[in-house]
Amino acid sequence: MRTAVTAPSAEELKRQNDIMLKIKRINDGLPERPKFFINTFGCQMNAHDSEKIDGMLRQMGYLPETEEKKADFIIYNTCCVRENAENKVYGNLGYLKHAKKEKPNMKIALCGCMMQQETVIETIRQKYKHVDIVFGTFNLYKLPELIYANMKSKSQIFDIWDEHADIVEDLPMVRKYKFKASVNIMYGCNNFCSYCIVPYVRGRERSRRPDDIINEIKALAADGVKEVMLLGQNVNSYGKGLDENITFADLLRFVNDIDGIERIRFMTSHPKDLSDELIASMAECKKVCRHIHLPFQAGSNEILRRMNRHYTKEYYLELIDKIRKAMPDIAITTDIIVGFPGETPEQVAETVDVVKKARFNGAFTFIYSKRTGTPAASMPEQVSEEDAKKGFALLLDAVNPIVEELNTQKVGRIYPVLVDGISSDPEYVTGRTDDNTLVHFKGGKELIGEILDIKITECKTFYLIGEKIQ
Repeated sequence: MRTAVTAPSAEELKRQNDIMLKIKRINDGLPERPKFFINTFGCQMNAHDSEKIDGMLRQMGYLPETEEKKADFIIYNTCCVRENAENKVYGNLGYLKHAKKEKPNMKIALCGCMMQQETVIETIRQKYKHVDIVFGTFNLYKLPELIYANMKSKSQIFDIWDEHADIVEDLPMVRKYKFKASVNIMYGCNNFCSYCIVPYVRGRERSRRPDDIINEIKALAADGVKEVMLLGQNVNSYGKGLDENITFADLLRFVNDIDGIERIRFMTSHPKDLSDELIASMAECKKVCRHIHLPFQAGSNEILRRMNRHYTKEYYLELIDKIRKAMPDIAITTDIIVGFPGETPEQVAETVDVVKKARFNGAFTFIYSKRTGTPAASMPEQVSEEDAKKGFALLLDAVNPIVEELNTQKVGRIYPVLVDGISSDPEYVTGRTDDNTLVHFKGGKELIGEILDIKITECKTFYLIGEKIQ
C-alpha cells in the first residue's frame, strides 16, 4: 500500500475528466461499445460509490449491462464487514477465471473495503492473476486513470492507498432512483469498535464542507429528488475537524430548509454521540423522517466494554426514552451481535432484556464474524458456532414478536408512502412510510416516485399490505 498524495480536488477532477474523454474516444472507435456490469456488496455507502462508478463508466463510453456474463467490463465493489461477503467475491472470481478464457478481452476490476486489507491483496496477486484492476476506498475518483493505464500497459494494475487525500467532489453519477438519493456527508470512522474492520479500511473521520453538501442537495432537489439519505459511518460526529463551527443537528436544519426536498433520512448514528441538540433538531424539522437506526450491539455492559462501544446498557435505554419522549411516533431500529468472544448465556439474556425494554421496530441481527486485524479476532474464549446459534435463536424469538406487534398496530391507519418500485408480485408496488416501514399495495409503475396516502389493511410481520386512498 502507499500513502495518498494530496491534490486540489478541482484540479484532480479535471485531470480525470480529460482521461475519461480519451477513453471515450477509444471506445467510440470500437465496432461495438463495451458493456459494463457492477456487482455491489455491503452497505449503502458502497451502493452510493457504485452510482459514481456507473456515472464514470458511462462517461467513458461504456454501456450498462444487466447480465454479468454478457459484460465486457466487470467490477466488484466489495465489503469486508462480514466473512460471507468476502467468500462470495472469491467464489465469483473463480467463475470469472473460466469466463475470461472464453472471452479474453474481458476486463475485471475490484474495489471497495476488501481491497484495503493486505492479506486480500496478496491473495489476489497469487491466486487471481486474471483480475485487471484493483483499487481501494480512498481513490475511487482515479478509476479513469487506472482503466487508461491498464489499456496502455496490458498489465495488472494495483493502486491501494493507506490513507485518504482530498475529498474529490462532482464526480459523474447515475442514481438508481430519480426521486431519492444518497449524499455522503462524511467519510471514515474514529470509533474503533473491537469487532469492526471499517476504521482500518475507510480511514479516520473527515467531514465534507456544509456548503458543498447543501449545494449538492439543492441540485438534487432541482432534478426532482424528494428524499435524501445523509450517509456517514457515524453521522452524529459530523463537523469535527472542519473550520466551520457546525454540528449534525445544524446540518439537519439547513437541509430541512431546502425547497423541493420532502423527506430527510440519515444513517448511521452512534449512541455515544447522540446529543440532546440532535434530538431537538429531529423533533423540530418536519422533513426529518420519524425513524432512527441506533445500533446497541449487546446488552451486557461487560461485552459493550470489550466491544469498545463507550456506553452502558442503562445509558442506551435512557437514550431510547429520551428520543421517544421528544418524538412519540418515531420508529427505532438497531443492530445486534450475538456470539462476541467470551459472551455467556447470561449475557445473551441481558441483550434479550434490552430488546424487550426498548421494543425495536426492527433489528439487523448477526452472529459475530471474526475479522482478521481487529482486536476481537485475537480475544480468548471465542464462542462456538453451536452456542452462538443458540443465542441467536433466543434473540430472534424476542425481536420478531415485538416487530409484528408494533406493525399490527398500524392496521386500519393511513400513512404517506413514497413508492419506490414494483413488488415481487407485478400487480403490486412497494414503498416506505415516514418511519421506514415497508408497504406493498396494488398499483402500476406510473406511481413510482409519488408520495401517496395508503390505508394499511394487513400485517405480514416485517412488512405491511395496504390500499391506495382514492
